[in-house]
Amino acid sequence: MRSHNTADGNLRYHGPQDNSTRLSSPDSNSTERTAGERISERNAWNDVRKYCNAQSATNASSIAAQKSQAANPQVSHHDGDNPDVFANLDELVDPAPVQSQGEGQTYRHRSLEAERGEEQAYRRSEEIQRKASREHREGSRGSKQEETHSKFATQIYVVSYLILFSFLGTLARLGLQAITFYPGAPIVFSELWANFGGSLVMGFLSEDRMLFRNEWGTPTYHQQIQQAKKQGQDEKSGSEHSVDLKAAKKAHTATKKTIPLYVGLATGFCGCFTSFSSFIRDVFLALSNDLPTPLNHPTDYRPISATTDSTVPRNGGHSFMALLAIIIITVALCISGLHIGAHLAIDLERFIPSIPFKLCRKVFDPTAVFLAWGCWLGAIILALFPPDRDSTAPEIWRGRAVFALVFAPLGCLGRFYASMYLNGKIVSFPLGTFVVNILGTAILGMSYDLQHVPLGGVIGCQVLQGIQDGFCGCLTTVSTWVSELGSLRRRHSYLYGAASVIIALCFMIVIMGTMRWTIGFSELRCVK
Repeated sequence: MRSHNTADGNLRYHGPQDNSTRLSSPDSNSTERTAGERISERNAWNDVRKYCNAQSATNASSIAAQKSQAANPQVSHHDGDNPDVFANLDELVDPAPVQSQGEGQTYRHRSLEAERGEEQAYRRSEEIQRKASREHREGSRGSKQEETHSKFATQIYVVSYLILFSFLGTLARLGLQAITFYPGAPIVFSELWANFGGSLVMGFLSEDRMLFRNEWGTPTYHQQIQQAKKQGQDEKSGSEHSVDLKAAKKAHTATKKTIPLYVGLATGFCGCFTSFSSFIRDVFLALSNDLPTPLNHPTDYRPISATTDSTVPRNGGHSFMALLAIIIITVALCISGLHIGAHLAIDLERFIPSIPFKLCRKVFDPTAVFLAWGCWLGAIILALFPPDRDSTAPEIWRGRAVFALVFAPLGCLGRFYASMYLNGKIVSFPLGTFVVNILGTAILGMSYDLQHVPLGGVIGCQVLQGIQDGFCGCLTTVSTWVSELGSLRRRHSYLYGAASVIIALCFMIVIMGTMRWTIGFSELRCVK
């Protein structure tokens, strides 16, 4: 009998052929066989033909299902839970910081421009498929109501996670600043540690494929990876049977962006743990010779001596070197942290647990809604009605954290929506991240000036400190910024990075410099 591979890569049986090498045809006129033998042989050929064609149909349906699942795993399960507006968040779109050559045939350098172009094409195809699936659903009115409810629930979960993780990121940043400002510290601008830590976590989340392996209930990408490892570099397997890791990874990335917990970690925690405005503030203070420095020597602690805010006069050349030092150290260390986090995700893959889908959807998401809004309301009440408001002791604790927690969600949500609607405008220049970083830096400069004028009282000073640490600290981000720098093409990366630092520093010089070099900064009326 003769068989050949069809266009879909399946083996199809065509029955016996008239040549010298074939088996005897069931329709042969040989007189050596009886009629009964010919009937039996014909029935046997029919059974073989049915079996081969059935196997071919089964293989074709299996391959089609695998292709459909790899290309769009979420269409049938969470069609309404895939808000395409999340696609412009660069912390969710950027290619992985470490594109390992161990991925074999899928290894190639990916830029943010290419990734965003393919992402837009992928979203268009996804939208077409979703529209087609909606048309075939039964009960169109019920399905539309269910889809609207699902999208609304997903957005509520995302906003709640952003609020909750803005608290955690802000507290982590303030705590790390406090414990890294000590006598003899080798690095005096303690904001560096928070920016490095947030970039490290961002790199880990970008490269990790285990925490959210289950995606929306099915570990599709993980199954594709395991299947590819078994196949290896076997070139003999046809293209129809080989695993398309590129399509599977794109589908996994697109799916992961719709998981509220992942959006909260990447955009909420990492974005609020790092602060671009505080980084530029330290750059300006280094330029103006006002950078706070820990007291390092015993003579500094004499009754009448220096403070952490007082410095020895120096010339302009030394100030310029200090400016360059903060910029170079911060950018280099944060980019290194991004890659270190990615390396950790790769090396610790076998030890990283996976979050069960039902636990995340049924427990974590509703709990986040309750905690986020409850904590925000509690912070506002504590700021308005402090427990020790009737005490005569100096009140300092609200200025350290409470006011920052009140303003933190506003900054985080502002950055989220600005990036969501602006980052897709210019492919080679993330406009949303740029705008929030410049705007947050300008607001921080104005708040810093108002703090250092001989007007107002302690409460006003603490509110301004809360705006700097909470609103500006969460509105601006370094983790997303360095992730974009590492993902853009080289020319665009240098242009974007230089424009961000130079323009932000110019705003600081205009806002803070005019006051610093005219009337000077007065002493703070509140203790941080």
